[in-house]
Amino acid sequence: MSAVLEVKDVKKTFGGITAVDGVSFDVREGEILGLIGPNGCGKSTLFNCILGQLTPSAGEVKVDGRLVTGLRPSDLNRLGVSRTFQLLQVFPRLSVRENLILAGQEHQGSMLGRLFGPSDAGLTKAANEMIGFFKLDHLAPEPAGGLSYGQQKLLDAAMAFMGGPRLVLLDEPAGGVNPTMLGDLKDRLIAMNREKGATFVVIEHNMEFVMSLCSRVMVMAEGKVLALGQPDEIRANPAVVEAYLGH
Repeated sequence: MSAVLEVKDVKKTFGGITAVDGVSFDVREGEILGLIGPNGCGKSTLFNCILGQLTPSAGEVKVDGRLVTGLRPSDLNRLGVSRTFQLLQVFPRLSVRENLILAGQEHQGSMLGRLFGPSDAGLTKAANEMIGFFKLDHLAPEPAGGLSYGQQKLLDAAMAFMGGPRLVLLDEPAGGVNPTMLGDLKDRLIAMNREKGATFVVIEHNMEFVMSLCSRVMVMAEGKVLALGQPDEIRANPAVVEAYLGH
């Protein structure tokens, strides 16, 4: 399998503090990679270095073999890299369908196309397909602000996959979601991977969610990669147990 994302020796310092210290890994096409570690270990800083919110102090990031280190998030978006945030990014006054159409517009089309093209940018069909895939049909016309937190998390994930991105980075998708909705979210993400070949990375604190969702798991500690392997290998790794699982 070819690598959709390659991260090599990425380092990020803030003054005298090293938040990310020479991290290297890749994400293979069609893979779900989990990223875990204690609070303050550098996970979010690494994410932001990959996604253009921060510029790495050293190292490089490639998407499909193309060097993208330091590119702005909007440029990465056009290259097919999408993300969710810890804090929900849905538009509460817009309907579920309108949120998805808006998310799709970020991935395609020019400004002229948006100004003079159809009001839905031709994305209603794709939005309806995503609504059906994430089982949000009964909520399609409802304002997103009226959905439960778990339903908003489902919508947030669906928005990240609009436009068929090459790579999606999900930042704590399970955070604050009740067990029933969490099961729905996991099922939809697994289906997105298996049926549509989606490639994505998940930062998450919910250990069981990561272990049951991801084909490989990377553990960070103190800004470095502590371990990288299949879920069973990670569970059995004494260094991981000491640094993370045992807390």
